[in-house]
Amino acid sequence: MIARSITQFLTLAFGLLILAQAHAGEQDFGEYKVHWSVFPSTFLDPEVARANNLQRSRSIGIINISIMTEGEHGEIRPVGGQVEGQVANDIQQVNFLAFRRIQEGDAVYFIAQYQYRTADLMTFNIKARPTGHNRDLPVRFSHTLFND
Repeated sequence: MIARSITQFLTLAFGLLILAQAHAGEQDFGEYKVHWSVFPSTFLDPEVARANNLQRSRSIGIINISIMTEGEHGEIRPVGGQVEGQVANDIQQVNFLAFRRIQEGDAVYFIAQYQYRTADLMTFNIKARPTGHNRDLPVRFSHTLFND
């Protein structure tokens, strides 16, 4: 009984540690919302990484951006568009992000990879522009990744 409780606790603690690595958020722009997530590339299954031409490494992070809008009946639906941005580390070394558009069924998202050193605070400056929209939707956020 005690061994099972300890095992459950360790499993929960490990799960929380993994969740602490990933970061997600969204910013509301009225008609549109920009969703983002950031995580270490090692979180990807090797087959998924290969299928999407993504490199897995302890020093490569992935940023995923989605542009969403609300449909006529309140459902959230993805929107195509264009995404560009850059990421800066603690000492303000800036790298431009090369986003690729990926579409799976109705889902549309934009993925880029970037280099990081464990425990570096990375600041992301992203501009998303929905198809047919005449202005950028700027998003800025920071996150720290650790090697797993």
